[in-house]
Amino acid sequence: MKKFLNITNLLFFIFLIIQFLPDQYSKATYGRDILLFVVILEVAFLIVTQVKQAGEKLTTIKDIVAIAYVFLIAWQVLTAKTAFLNEILFPPPGAVIQQFFTDIEKITKGIQSSILIILQGYLLAMAVAIPLGLLGGWSKRLGNSFQYVSKFLGSIPPIVYIPYAIALLPTFRDSSVFVIFAASFWPIFSSTMAGVANIERKILDSAKALNVGSLSMLFQVMLPASLPQIFIGCNQGLGISFILLTSAEMIGGKEGLGFYIKYYSDFGDFTRILVGILVLGIVVSVLTLFFNQLQRYLLRWRQ
Repeated sequence: MKKFLNITNLLFFIFLIIQFLPDQYSKATYGRDILLFVVILEVAFLIVTQVKQAGEKLTTIKDIVAIAYVFLIAWQVLTAKTAFLNEILFPPPGAVIQQFFTDIEKITKGIQSSILIILQGYLLAMAVAIPLGLLGGWSKRLGNSFQYVSKFLGSIPPIVYIPYAIALLPTFRDSSVFVIFAASFWPIFSSTMAGVANIERKILDSAKALNVGSLSMLFQVMLPASLPQIFIGCNQGLGISFILLTSAEMIGGKEGLGFYIKYYSDFGDFTRILVGILVLGIVVSVLTLFFNQLQRYLLRWRQ
């Protein structure tokens, strides 16, 4: 019984009570859609609380769901129930959910397009930056040169490449992949070099004493030891990649989540704009969560 007596479930009941208040917006607020969404969220939450054992992870889940309820309560009260916010600029949550399912096909295609472009540019940047960073960190002469080059080129905001990339490359997809590559390369490269520089000297000396070959030294000794620092650069590169891809799609794209937001902003359709913003946030959060899980798995030896 104690599992059900918490602030999260209390907020759920507060949301249910709010639904009995009359709507103040002139347009349809789709209260049933947001009510169904919240009920599904609560059922999923109750299942998780029953399955998971008490601990830090369960507490975090409770806090996240509670924050979601607070956000939805404030959104519903300030829009549909009091009309405190402008009806055109701030559609109620039910209208946003209803619009999401109406445009689900467009949104799915946009997500697929954006993710594929991100993966192509980002993985290409990793494939080039990590070996070069290992090489630059290993060779003092190359490292000194690479440091000055990376400081200069890495200081240039990658967004300035977007107009040239669109103008010079044959397709928008190619230009987007190039911009993602340019955005991700320098953080990953710099972090890899820093990771090599922070390796304990005795590890390298032990590998040399065992006559480890050059390739084995780079990829079997230095790469695993540098992974914690490399992941820092990879996280930075992933965040910048999404920002730049969205910017590129809004400037010259014909598909993707950025294009979806820009296209409907031209028509002043703020319901669809909110849908695009929320979907973009969810996609970035899911990919970041997946990346963090991969990081924990590869660095499990640190625990």
